[in-house]
Amino acid sequence: MHQFARRLTMTATAFALCAASAVAQDLSLDEIVANHYEALGGLDQLKSVTTRQMTGVMSLPQGMEATFLLISKRPTKARMEFTLQGLTAVQAYDGETAWMVMPFMGQTEPEVMPPDLAEPMSEEADFDGPLVDYQEKGHQLELAGMEEVEGADTYKLKLTLTNGEVTYYFLDAEYFLPIKTTSQRTIQGADLDIATTLSDYKEVDGMMIPHSIAITGQGPGTQTLTINVIEHNVAIDDERFMMPKTEAVTDTTK
Repeated sequence: MHQFARRLTMTATAFALCAASAVAQDLSLDEIVANHYEALGGLDQLKSVTTRQMTGVMSLPQGMEATFLLISKRPTKARMEFTLQGLTAVQAYDGETAWMVMPFMGQTEPEVMPPDLAEPMSEEADFDGPLVDYQEKGHQLELAGMEEVEGADTYKLKLTLTNGEVTYYFLDAEYFLPIKTTSQRTIQGADLDIATTLSDYKEVDGMMIPHSIAITGQGPGTQTLTINVIEHNVAIDDERFMMPKTEAVTDTTK
């Protein structure tokens, strides 16, 4: 009975793999990408948005929670604030310079991010995400087959950015929405395998947006962002993204 069940499972698995392969061959990369754009809400709707503001809760290891505010502005401006135990950290990119304030690490004044932190920040600041108009942005995209992720068949897309960094996107084969991304990055001398799981998609202003984002590989445990409120086309001044100027410290020992 055990061997029969095992053979049945193997047969079912082989059939599923063949079916998945057939599905992958039915659609070209261009068709998959077009379906992805449509699933998100359509390019016209996506590009009608000039600013976005999100608020929610960030769940951290050891049961800690922080509130967060994420604002972004087309084409490549972003600012993330999160508050924990009365302290507020900031990570921002103004389109040219990435900077941060990290009071948890004893840094109470804004500082320019080192290059290995600034590069991922500039990637994340792309308002539409790197898959939208990837060719115009100079990125390369290829279909890397199909893979089961979170119990769903997905199209596995390999995106190579202009800087050579690679991110894999896993698009649900039925709904064409990304349910996971994976990448390898070297940050502060450490090689990290970063995985982001996207779920709880909800329609906001005609666009499908994940309201739960779980990230592993950037530190101990999993960081989960639960988005409570999303607002579009709100007024956001460019100065919100710019690093504040700090007064020069006068050396009184001379």
